[in-house]
Amino acid sequence: MARVFNFSPGPATLPEAVLRQAADEMLDWHGSGMSVMEMSHRGKEFISIHAEAEATLRELMAIPSNYKVLFLQGGGIGENAFVPMNLIGRTGRADYVISGDWSKKSAQEAAHFGQIRIAANSEENGRYTRTPPQSEWKLDPQAAYVHMCSNETIGGVEFFWTPDTGKVPLVADMSSNILSRPIDVSRYGLIYAGAQKNIGPSGLTVVIVREDLLGRALPITPDVFNYKIQADADSMYNTPPTYAIYIAGLVFKHVKALGGLQAMEARNRAKAKLLYDTLDASAFYSNPIAPDCRSLMNVPFWLKDAQLDTAFLQGAQARGLLQLKGHRIVGGMRASLYNAMSLEGVQALVGYMKEFEAQHA
Repeated sequence: MARVFNFSPGPATLPEAVLRQAADEMLDWHGSGMSVMEMSHRGKEFISIHAEAEATLRELMAIPSNYKVLFLQGGGIGENAFVPMNLIGRTGRADYVISGDWSKKSAQEAAHFGQIRIAANSEENGRYTRTPPQSEWKLDPQAAYVHMCSNETIGGVEFFWTPDTGKVPLVADMSSNILSRPIDVSRYGLIYAGAQKNIGPSGLTVVIVREDLLGRALPITPDVFNYKIQADADSMYNTPPTYAIYIAGLVFKHVKALGGLQAMEARNRAKAKLLYDTLDASAFYSNPIAPDCRSLMNVPFWLKDAQLDTAFLQGAQARGLLQLKGHRIVGGMRASLYNAMSLEGVQALVGYMKEFEAQHA
């Protein structure tokens, strides 16, 4: 069976080369006689897999030496609780910037653990079509941290600049755009990302945290969610998601082989430009996001007549273009263009969109 073009927002498409290597190594990893799934997380085989994955990620993102890299569980939703558990204790309060439904959810969860203040909110008439510019931010200098979501998968809004939060640590949920382009890690106190979009399969969460922020967890924090305890144990206080870490390591090496994050950004911008140009040239499709805030990763769009949505999706599926239905909160369509989505996939989508428009305009 031929591979389809999978536009799912997550779990998302993975590089075919990575899947083929994993298949080749499924029963016997490097002569060990074992699958990675069967290995002890404390055995020398998996320790080497873990160490190489971390080293490659550090190289790709130029992570400074005073940052810990943690491979944890719980996803981005879990980090909505783990971040305040670990960081809010310094002052008991934190600032949250709302640019979409995921950052809104993050603020709601954090409110269980301290005083949460909305420093900026770009919601207008129930929709998010832009990121709030720094001029609209009202920051609390006594906040323990400032939280943002760098890319909103539902609304298709992305930050292309790094906010200045002064001496207050900046925390970013990068679940949906990590590894898509270079960033300056040193501008952030903590970065977290669920793996199931640009890194690997679901079940793994990457946390990159500055060392001076460790050791401040609230007394109620379970040990397994305590960043300091996990850092001291090299992410192995409990059994980590071993196979997901292995796949992530293969993805990291794959991205490196393609030219690193600068090369990924060029590829991602080319894919997104092709789709956005198609939308902008059409009166049949629309995308309301402010042009300078349009996500490279998640492109929502709407048909002029919503009664054609079902026919559009059925036609797309017949052509091997899958998972294009928009999130239930906003409706419409959504094409997720993560690193592993090829330019050929976007070309196929654009070709189908033009064909469908010609038939129904």
